[in-house]
Parts: sequence; C-alpha cells; structure tokens
Amino acid sequence: MFNEKFKKTYALSDHGVESVKKGTFWTIIVNLVVMTGIGILHYLMMKFMNTYTNNEPLPSFLTFTLLVIVFLVLSFITHLQQYINTYGVVYDEVKTMRVGIAERLRKLPLSFFGKRDLADLTETIMSDVNRMEHVWSHVLGYLYGSYISTVFIAIGLCLSDWRLALSCLWGVPVAFLLLFGSRNLANRSAEATKKAALEVSDGIQESLENIREIHSTNQEERYLKELYQKIDQHEKVMIKGELATGLFVNGASVIMRLGVATTILTGANLILSGKIDFMLLFMFLLVITRIYAPFDQSLALIAELFLSQVSANRLMQIYETPIAEGKDSFEPNGHDIVFKDVHFAYDNEDVLKGVSFIAKEKEVTALVGPSGSGKSTCARLAARLWDIDGGSIEVGGVDISTIEPETLLTDYSMVFQDVTLFDDTIMENIRLGKHGATDEEVLAAAKAANCDEFVDKLPQGYQTPIGENGTKLSGGERQRISIARALLKDAPIVLLDEATASLDVENETKVQDALSHLLLNKTVLVIAHRMRTVESADKIVVLKDGKVVEEGNPSALLKDKDSIFYHMHSLQTESAEWNL
Repeated sequence: MFNEKFKKTYALSDHGVESVKKGTFWTIIVNLVVMTGIGILHYLMMKFMNTYTNNEPLPSFLTFTLLVIVFLVLSFITHLQQYINTYGVVYDEVKTMRVGIAERLRKLPLSFFGKRDLADLTETIMSDVNRMEHVWSHVLGYLYGSYISTVFIAIGLCLSDWRLALSCLWGVPVAFLLLFGSRNLANRSAEATKKAALEVSDGIQESLENIREIHSTNQEERYLKELYQKIDQHEKVMIKGELATGLFVNGASVIMRLGVATTILTGANLILSGKIDFMLLFMFLLVITRIYAPFDQSLALIAELFLSQVSANRLMQIYETPIAEGKDSFEPNGHDIVFKDVHFAYDNEDVLKGVSFIAKEKEVTALVGPSGSGKSTCARLAARLWDIDGGSIEVGGVDISTIEPETLLTDYSMVFQDVTLFDDTIMENIRLGKHGATDEEVLAAAKAANCDEFVDKLPQGYQTPIGENGTKLSGGERQRISIARALLKDAPIVLLDEATASLDVENETKVQDALSHLLLNKTVLVIAHRMRTVESADKIVVLKDGKVVEEGNPSALLKDKDSIFYHMHSLQTESAEWNL
C-alpha cells in the first residue's frame, strides 16, 4: 500500500522505490557515522580535560591514530555506498522512465495525442523527467534519511540531557511547519511556471513550423515580439515563485538556527546552577554544528519537492491513461470490415451516432460526405487508432477491440494526405513498410508506385537524402513514396484518407496510377472529397452529421437526383467546367 502511494506521488517504478529505500538507508548510516566522528572528538577532549584537571594520562598516539583511521575508512565506505545507491542507481531509473514513457506513448490511443500537443509532450519527456531526476537523486533519499537519522540522534541527546536536547531541537519542527504551510503557494507557483514554460515552447514551435508563412507575410517582427513577451512573462513568473519560496526557506532556516542561542543560554544557566558540567554543553555545541547541516539542505529540498509535484502529476497522467490492449494473435476469416452501430465522441462531442456499413473484401468502399461528417474518424476507428465508445467493428468476424493494435495493424496499409517521411534516403523511407526488406523488394515497390520517374533525376538516385519530412520533394513525390511504402508492406486492408486532395491534376493522375497497383484484390476503405477519386469505387457510403444517410454503387446513387451524393457530384462537375 505504501509503495503504491509512494510510486504515484513521485512517479517512480518499483525499481525506483527500492533505489530510494537504499539511498535513504545509506544516508542514515552516513549521518550516524558523522555523529560518531563528533563523538570521537568529544572523547578526546574529555581525555585532555581529565589530563589537565586530574593528571590522567593522555591516550597514546597509536590509539588516536587508529580512531581517526577507523573513522575515515567508515566515512569513505558509507559515503561511497550513499553515492552509488542514490546517484548511480537513480540514473538507471531515469533511463527506465524515459524508455517507459516512450513505450507507453506507443501504446496509447490517438485520442490521447489529440488532447496533448507536441510541445506539451516534449516538455513532459524532457523537462519534467529532468526535474524528477533531481528529486530522485538529490532529494528523496537525502531528505528521508535526514529525518530518520535525526530521530535517532534526538533520542541520544534526550538520554544525555532532555533540557539541552529540547533547547537544541525546538526550532526544527517549527521551521518545517512554516515550510509546509507554504505548500499551497509553492504548488500554485509551480503550476504557473510550468504554464508559462509551455507557452514559450508553443511559441517557439509555432514559429519554426510556420517560418515560411511568417516570412512570406512579413510578420517576423510581430511573432518575435509575441515570443519575447512570453519569455519575459516566464522569467517574471519564475522570479516571483523563487522569491516567495526563498523567503519561506530562509525564514525557516533562521528560526531553526535560533536553537544555537537557546542551547547556549540554557546550557549556561544549567552550568551556573551546577546541574551539568561544561563538557556536556560542549558536546551539544559540537552536535549543533552538524545536526543543522542536513536540515538546512532539507528545507531547500522540501521546497523543491513541493515544486516537483506538478511534474510528477504530469508524468502520472501518461501512466494512468488506459492503453489499447488485446490479444497478440489475429486470425480473421477474410477481411470484410463491418461497422455495427458504432458510436464515438471526442471531448464529449458526438462524432459518430450509430454508424453501420460493410466494406467487403476485394472491393473499394468510399466514404463521402460534408466536412465534419465523420469520414476520417471511421478510417481511424477501423484501424483501432482510436477506440469506439459503443457498438463494434469487426474484421473477418473478429472484434478488433479484442486485438492488440500493433498486431492488428500488420494487416493494414495506410496512405494519408499528410505524409510522414524521415530525414533519411528514399530507399530507407520506403523500407519502413517492411522491416528487413531487400533492396530488390524496395525497388520493385518503388517502380510500381511510379517513383522511378522522379528518382532517376536525383543525383544519388534512391540513396538521395530527402531532408526533414521530405522537404526536398514535391507533394506528389512524397505521396508516391508513401504509396511505395504501402505496396512494400502488401497488407490485405488499405485505408486511404484524402490521399490526392492536395495534388494538382497531373500529380493526381500519377498517384492514381500508383494506387491502382496498391488496391488490387484488397479490402479498401477510401475517404475523398473529389468525386473523381471515388467514382470507380464498388460502393459508396455517404455520411452526414455522424450518420450513414446513403449507400450503394456510384451509378445507382447518381440516378437519384435527390441524393446527397448526386448533389456533391453535380457541384464538383459544375465547378470543374467553370474552371475550364
């Protein structure tokens, strides 16, 4: 029970919790060993005092040397173990955390990414993990170790003299109560700082992504001014938060240090009244020089611990979001895609309201309808990129919600309007469709996708680097690489979402030719606004306001002059004639 709460509070794994326990243990040992050093010093001072007052012999040089050597060896061993079990072990936890987040993100449905933008996720993976790394390595073990070791030391001091112990330690709980009283203020400050940091990240990302549009519209000065304002606001929020936290931390430290004065006053009074001797007060004064040291750092660590809660909560949001799970085997009876009364809502807004249709194997089924009718949503739900809220989607008689998404997607090829390419060669970008494919297989897929036409003109052919997301290629060329990738995969189900919407007529013709090779004998679900793209489909499904309002083959729907499909077809035909 404790371990689970601790894991959630500080975003730790099971291994991380064990690491913190080890770090805490060795911090306790280190603090007790340091106090042992003070005990050795007190012992030697006692011997010196007895020599001058009672003429007792001094300890031999050998005894003195052995005590110092034993203390130094113990100190070295315990400090080394503390370092290994805090910093060394915790750095493995950071690696585990980052890999775990990446693995978790890989399994999360796309609906999660629709609610978190790239800058926000980047801030979580980098900045939040960095902050928690410092908490795991520098704060938790040290803080809890200091608490526990001080309890042991306080018990020892009370056994020596409870009055001096009380005068020495009274400021510690008062200082921590003051700091804990500022927790809400610290949390609000951390949230405001994180929000300001995200606004800066968003501003930088937006400027970089839209740099061409900013230059082309002469908006550089305005965007830079807005970015400077966000950076200035972030700085102001940070200064304000750190100032407020610093005031409480320093105030708590001053209160705690008042224990030195009360110890001296109490000790002097007890000596004058003959209740204690000077050497006992001397021992307490030695202890004070050390016992406040871990608390001084602890006060700053607690402040950092409060600030880290925002980061820990953001990390736990990723871990607490349900992942898409299922069986690791997928054995459908054919590849008909069947939607049965499917409901889906995004941010409490209904997108699909009881959608039912069948996309048959070896046929092209086209989804058409006005913008916002749910066409693209259907395509993504068919591949379980999102999970439905109601009804069912089956492929070959198998409910896809029971299949692990990565297993399911082995039977899918997808070509979308927004092509994603990597800063690598054309050859390697196509090879992503099939891990381990030979060069001959890649070249065959590229040829079928009509890539040879533009690749032959490039200086290095298929070994030509294409830049980040294919910036060195045109839209049609990037689209044909995407189709070649899908051809190489050769999956039985093909999803096309506006694959030719942004292309000119010439490039659209070339891409359509490449698609004809891809779609042969496959279950095809195509989404398009252009009627030219879907008029050769075997079946048309018309969506409106999240519902299926018409179904049938194109010729049958075109005969009904009252149909939505006929109306859409007529509008595009008239528009095309007018443009001519």
